[in-house]
Amino acid sequence: MSAIFTIAKRELGGFFNSPVAYVFLVIFLLLSGFMTFMISNWFGMGQANLAGFLVWHPWLYLFLVPAVGMRMWSEERRLGTIELLLTLPVTPWQAIAGKFLAAWAVLGIALLLTFPMIVTVNALGHPDNGIIVAGYLGSFLLAGAYLAVTSMTSALTRNQVVSFIISVVVCLFLILAGFPPITDLLVRWASPGVVETVASFSVMTHFVGLQKGVVDSRDLLYFASIIGFSLFSTSVILRAHRAG
Repeated sequence: MSAIFTIAKRELGGFFNSPVAYVFLVIFLLLSGFMTFMISNWFGMGQANLAGFLVWHPWLYLFLVPAVGMRMWSEERRLGTIELLLTLPVTPWQAIAGKFLAAWAVLGIALLLTFPMIVTVNALGHPDNGIIVAGYLGSFLLAGAYLAVTSMTSALTRNQVVSFIISVVVCLFLILAGFPPITDLLVRWASPGVVETVASFSVMTHFVGLQKGVVDSRDLLYFASIIGFSLFSTSVILRAHRAG
């Protein structure tokens, strides 16, 4: 574990020693505020909850998370430092976990910086803070799932732009898989079991439950599976790269 935290600390320092983390934090806070207050008309809703705030996170993360994670392995490959990293006395899994946790921590910091939303909603009414905590948990897990996918795509190529585009496409599929227009289209030619299976791959299906305050073990398992599978795929790609 010490090797993982050493790598995570190094990567986290790298984020905040460059403009990347600060630009992400500013853009995330500005966009989330704009979508909450301007598009969702949060004050006009007259409800003491954060539904109008959390509902935009899958779409905000769709572009912002790949922008944070696209450099994880692409930059190492471009600079040729990946060979040096993989020859250090750390396993590929430790390197993957360390980099992932550092980037996930940046996303977590961005989420924590939205605490004025919680303060505001409690000042204006009497919300169910349990639902708010569950919504934040779902948002954090959603960001982790997107980030793990980006880690996998970043290991595939040394070009950060290509990594960004591929991860956006994959994450967009994970959003749209459960959208009514998609499922309605599938219903016309597929069996209900197939439609239900496709919908189960959607992050929206599992995020909405947490957003409503329902902490279901199946939803937690879904996000853990996406993260685990993507990081495992990252390790396979890196091992193939080292063997080559």
